[in-house]
Amino acid sequence: MKLLKAFIQLVRWPNLVFIAVTQLLFLYCIERPIFVEAGIKTNVSGVYFLCLVLGSICIAAAGNIINDYFDLNIDQINKPNKVIVDKIIHRRWVIFWHLILSLVGIVLGFVVDCYTNVRFLGVANTITVLLLFFYSVSLKKKFLIGNVIISLLTAWVIMVITYCETNHLIDVFRTDSSLQADKLSRLTFLYAGFAFIISLIREVIKDMEDVEGDRKYGCKTMPIVMGLNATKVFVAVWLTVLIATLVLVQFYVLQFGWWFWLSALYCLATIIVPLIRIFNLLIAAQTTEQFHKISTLVKIVMLMGILSMLFFYFIPTKLF
Repeated sequence: MKLLKAFIQLVRWPNLVFIAVTQLLFLYCIERPIFVEAGIKTNVSGVYFLCLVLGSICIAAAGNIINDYFDLNIDQINKPNKVIVDKIIHRRWVIFWHLILSLVGIVLGFVVDCYTNVRFLGVANTITVLLLFFYSVSLKKKFLIGNVIISLLTAWVIMVITYCETNHLIDVFRTDSSLQADKLSRLTFLYAGFAFIISLIREVIKDMEDVEGDRKYGCKTMPIVMGLNATKVFVAVWLTVLIATLVLVQFYVLQFGWWFWLSALYCLATIIVPLIRIFNLLIAAQTTEQFHKISTLVKIVMLMGILSMLFFYFIPTKLF
């Protein structure tokens, strides 16, 4: 039981649930209604959507495992009470599970390729596995590049759902398809862009939280290279961009009717106001505990942003 609990902690199960919920909501609240209105069946549904989600979960779990494997020394400084590798689960088993989960994720991608009209999902999953591996080995220790890679992969969790329907999007330009590809593309990039920016903000805040251990083992993260104050300015700029964009989006959607007033109020209360609070907390933050609190708040805001997809489930597609 102790080993099972440690393994669940090692793969960071809340993050895996977050991935599954994100992909489930995007498919059933945004993508599928648009396809149903056009009278077109999505490539990925039923068991093949399950393969896509499980593949994403397995790859993310494998990435979390290999990250903890290579971060063992750093974690013994930054979070000694949360170390699992070599303390509870032997390093050889950590590598074993990384390989198994990575392989399962890749194979599931190729299964979707073989039995649907999706192409190169297996290749995309393979590239994702490699990026997570090299991120853990060295890229996370370099200036900003590791943060950008993780943020891009976070956005990919959403974009992959639309990517699987590429053939239908291309048909819009080649045939007289009734599919409203512009709506799907717009919402895909809206949510993927939100995921990218909020993830980048959180990754840099985590670097500020872990600066002590990172510095001891030669990492070149932004807080170490540029200093704490300059890093705060970087994060503050992205927070400002995100807040301003969300405000503009709310003004845009209000023109579509009363239902969007509810979504605007939801966004204001659960995303915009908390982001402003995060901005204020960031300016004053100095300690590891303070940065950890901010990082947790950012994660909650990310969840609230993803849950906003539920509004589209109840809105007729013709309204947006």
